[in-house]
Amino acid sequence: MPWQEVSKVEERLRFIARLLAGEGMSAVCREFGISRKTGYKIWNRYQRDGLEALCDRSRRPVRHANQLPEQVERLIVSTRKDKPHWGARKIREVLVRKLAGDVRIPAQSTVHAVLDRHGLVSRARKRRRAHKAEGTPLSAGLAPNDLWAADFKGEFKLGNRQYCYPLTVTDHASRFLLSCEAF
Repeated sequence: MPWQEVSKVEERLRFIARLLAGEGMSAVCREFGISRKTGYKIWNRYQRDGLEALCDRSRRPVRHANQLPEQVERLIVSTRKDKPHWGARKIREVLVRKLAGDVRIPAQSTVHAVLDRHGLVSRARKRRRAHKAEGTPLSAGLAPNDLWAADFKGEFKLGNRQYCYPLTVTDHASRFLLSCEAF
């Protein structure tokens, strides 16, 4: 017998049907493996909204606690377009003077984030180094004993509070550890 796939909406519908048939809330909740609080929540939604209440609802928040008001964001953008050389600090000072006490003034970093979101911030150019150090090209050891590598593998403290610096010598091709010396 194949597995049956059951959705949450179908389960809620079966739950409501059992309640409408006259079974008690506690027994039906116990059988469906939900708390009575959840059972009453489903039941009350069904009575209030009908079958639409049994569908999954969006978990998206209705409002964001720290979201900037749209008018303030528009004021920031328009100020920047009027004065393209002004930065976030100066625009914030203008907001402090214009909106004195009416609205919570955003931080300088928030003003900068708004300008960046609207593409009004130019990125700083990366500086090129005058002299970039170049190493020698590495050779590839294809067979055992063609190339060995020596490396200090970190450090650790011994029981007598002295540091130990292990030096390892390995064969590049076979990855065989030829030597490990403690210094």
